[in-house]
Amino acid sequence: MRVHWTENAIKHLTDIHAYISENSRIYAARMVDRLTKNSEQIAVFPRSGRMVPEFRAEDIREVIERPYRIIYRTKPEQIDVLAVIHGARQIDPHMIN
Repeated sequence: MRVHWTENAIKHLTDIHAYISENSRIYAARMVDRLTKNSEQIAVFPRSGRMVPEFRAEDIREVIERPYRIIYRTKPEQIDVLAVIHGARQIDPHMIN
């Protein structure tokens, strides 16, 4: 199945990279690589992630790549990665728009 990274999710990745790069460009690149590789898993097994407890919607799921939560929506034709959020943060609905 096709995985589409939304502009919102790409911005989150860019922000994560910029933040981690302040201390280590190598670790920043590794983290972004780990996060994006999860899209391979969800492309093959879209329902492998758990339902996001804050939304209680069957089509909104997440996989964890510590310390981040990769939140995505399953659709019949594709998967939309909606957000990449640090696990310590509360999810606000505007974060996944």
